[in-house]
Amino acid sequence: MVCIQCGQNTQVFNSRPQKRFNKIWRRRRCTACKSVFTTVESALYDELWLIETHNKRLKPFSRDKLFLSIHSSLGHRKTATADAGALCDTIIKKLVPHVSGGKLKSSDIIKSTEVALNRFDKLASAHYRAHHS
Repeated sequence: MVCIQCGQNTQVFNSRPQKRFNKIWRRRRCTACKSVFTTVESALYDELWLIETHNKRLKPFSRDKLFLSIHSSLGHRKTATADAGALCDTIIKKLVPHVSGGKLKSSDIIKSTEVALNRFDKLASAHYRAHHS
């Protein structure tokens, strides 16, 4: 990565995974100007994963689509947007072991989302099941 001050190369001198989120916190130092800054990095699953639908077609994974379906299920809550974002991160973290060769079954997404919503909000889970099962 390049320095935000001078554009030269940087070195990582401290790195920690954030367990609750799919991110890595890194402290970087520029090799030229010695400037220190922090980055938070995450994988772009939209570019890495393909979803295998029930009719065997492949579509790219979309975090936004997952977020919107969760958000619509949580529409009755005042904190629907924040809750949907946090649940989306949790569900993606749970989906990582199900990915095989960059492919993920749509049924795995539906099951993981149903389980997460059921633990969080029974009404939202029922709404999600009605639209996705």
